[in-house]
Amino acid sequence: MTIHRAVVARVRPLSASMVRVTFHGDGLAGFRTTGTGDEYVRIFLPHGPDRTDVSLPRTTDKGGWETPEGQPVAPMRTYTIRAVRPEAGEVDIDFVLHEGGIAATWAAEAAPGDVVGLNDPTGLYSPPADLSWQVLVADQTALPAAARLLESAPAGVRTRVVIEVPDPSAVVPLPEPPGSKVTWTYGGNGHGPSRIAELVAAAVPPGTDLAGGYVWVAGQTNALRTVRRYLRRELGLPADRFKVVGYWIPGSDTWSERYEALPDSVRAELEALWEDPVDGQGAQEDLTIRYEARLSEFGL
Repeated sequence: MTIHRAVVARVRPLSASMVRVTFHGDGLAGFRTTGTGDEYVRIFLPHGPDRTDVSLPRTTDKGGWETPEGQPVAPMRTYTIRAVRPEAGEVDIDFVLHEGGIAATWAAEAAPGDVVGLNDPTGLYSPPADLSWQVLVADQTALPAAARLLESAPAGVRTRVVIEVPDPSAVVPLPEPPGSKVTWTYGGNGHGPSRIAELVAAAVPPGTDLAGGYVWVAGQTNALRTVRRYLRRELGLPADRFKVVGYWIPGSDTWSERYEALPDSVRAELEALWEDPVDGQGAQEDLTIRYEARLSEFGL
């Protein structure tokens, strides 16, 4: 893994609550896209008021990273890649603007010349070989990934996209290639209860012929627990026929503190779930459902 020094080339507003930041620079010369529509990177941000001073970590032999001794730790957040243009040496990342949040605050003031670090990307979208139709459901944070997946959908694959944004001002028009349909809904996104589970159930109701299908859902982590149970337990989808990805957690800044405040016996139980080897992707999904159910019981 490499951590690249990336410089802001330009900034463009996309909606009332989303901005696109384009990065370039010699440090991106070795940036290698996976080509997967929902690939993501860690963004390492400046630790102080100087927006060009970033304490870039160094990679380790085990594929992680560490801050050099004596250097400040760079704030880090995870974002999906909206586009990569290797011929121009550019990478686009779309940011949701909201109150609070290190990355959102940085993006609201982003300007050419600002510097960040980007690691090599990783993708999660992995449809089956017999893909003939897919459903993509996302809230605003996952809009960039859903848009890219729509644009890169194989010819002949029917694609339905459902996006939940706070209100009409957050809509970013998307193309609708032949065989695709894009639906916008309003709510959730920290402004009200997420309807993402309801939207998934409406898009893939019980009784749907699941042959050749794939369901990709991303957004508020807590709301996706119901989605995972629905797809796996109620519809009986094999684990390789869906991907559920949590992008954000309400109250994330205090989540670790609340987890550590759980009784020792509860934390020991939760951690023990992951100690035994898991055989296969399906078993992994089932274990995740058990883990998330216990977290929900304790308000996490």
